[in-house]
This record gives sequence, structure tokens and C-alpha cells, in this order.
Amino acid sequence: MSKESKESGFISHLVELRKRLISSLICLLILFVICYYFSDYIYGFLVDPFAEAVKNDNVERRLIFTALQETFLTYLKVSFFAAFFITSPFILIQIWKFIAPGLYEHEKNAIMPYLILTPVLFLLGGMLVYYLIMPLAIKFFLSFESAGLSTTLPIQLEAKVNEYLSLVMKLIFAFGISFQLPIVLSLLARIGLIDSQFLKERRKYVVVIIFAAAALLTPPDPITQIGLAIPLLILYELSILSVKIIENKTKEKNA
Repeated sequence: MSKESKESGFISHLVELRKRLISSLICLLILFVICYYFSDYIYGFLVDPFAEAVKNDNVERRLIFTALQETFLTYLKVSFFAAFFITSPFILIQIWKFIAPGLYEHEKNAIMPYLILTPVLFLLGGMLVYYLIMPLAIKFFLSFESAGLSTTLPIQLEAKVNEYLSLVMKLIFAFGISFQLPIVLSLLARIGLIDSQFLKERRKYVVVIIFAAAALLTPPDPITQIGLAIPLLILYELSILSVKIIENKTKEKNA
């Protein structure tokens, strides 16, 4: 292949990459505008775990803001988060369209399941936070309130809207990314960097790493930390099974 053809091929790849990036950014921008228009509903959806957790405690609850621009910036943050969440499958499709022409048919068949599982696992992580972890964590933190019988003044939660929504979005993102563990380990197994025996021998170290990561990614409470660590341990064990299946298929092909 001549130098000119190599350069033209490289330029065509850059043009294609730019096209995919622009398409993704345009889609993200359009969805951001739409999500901002419906930001009240998105806000209500994200606040619902808090509202459900405190609706029967006979205390008038509210979310406050202490800076003039805080609520506006919070709505922008919520809108961008929702837009990125919705746009993620489209971005994965653009990535697939960019790399697919350079792959063989068997490589396409091997990668396609991972492109489908990635948003599914992210969604499962977000659902775990929304429907289980957040209600339990909210009730745990509210248990430290005091009516003032044993203290000079009562201790009551006055949650800031920005801090609450930032916590929810951080947890959804942390759980969604963490749930990609089987995808990452399976891909590493496919390219031959790890095998099932490697994962089994390092299980005890992984347990420590998972709990340390859970402590860093979540607030300093046992509910969210254990709520992230236990699913990750389960996913790690499932990853060992998936890597073992990949090894068996590879041995059959080689045989």
C-alpha cells in the first residue's frame, strides 16, 4: 500500500469519526433541550424515592436551596444527566458503525452482545439504586433525627435540592458503571489477557478491592456501600462463569 493511499485512508477514518461525534453531540443537544423542557417531571421522578420514604413520618418535609442560581443549575444538571442517559444507546450505535467496517463477521458476532448488554446492565444498576438502595439509605439517615427530648435543640433534616439530586445521580452513575464489570472481564478474556483460573485465584483480593471501591463511590454509610458491593461480588462470580464459557468455545474451535 502506497503512502498516499495510507494517508487518504487515515483521513477518511478521521472524517468518519468526526461525523459520528457530531451526530452524537447533536443528538445529545436535542435531547438536552427536550429534557430541560420536561425537567420538572424528571426532578419529580428523582425526588420520588425521598418523598415515598418520608410520607408517613408525620413531619412536613421540603427541599431547600440557599443560592439564587442553585435551582437553575440543578435543573441544567438533571437535564444533561437524563439526556446523556437516553443518548447512550445512540452513542454506542455510532461507535459500532465506526468500528464495524474493519471487523470480520465472527468479530462482529462476538462484539454485538456486549453492545446490547452494556446499556441493559447500566439500566439495572440505576434501577437498583432508585428502587432499593435510595429508599433504604434515606430511612437510615433519617433515623439520626432527634425530636429534642435528649438534646437542647431538635435535629431535623433540611435537605438541599442540589445536594440530594447530585447524590442520586452520582449513585446511579456509579452503580451503572460498576455493573459493566462482566463486560470488561469477558472482553479481557476474549483477547487472552485473563482466564477463569486467574479470576478464581484472585477472588479474595477482588473482594477487598470491591468493598474499597464501594466505599469510595458511595456515601459513608453501610447501606449504599453494601448495596453496591454485594451485586458486584455476584457479578464477579457470573463473570467467572461467562469467561469459562468463552474458554470452552475457544477450545472447541481450536479442536
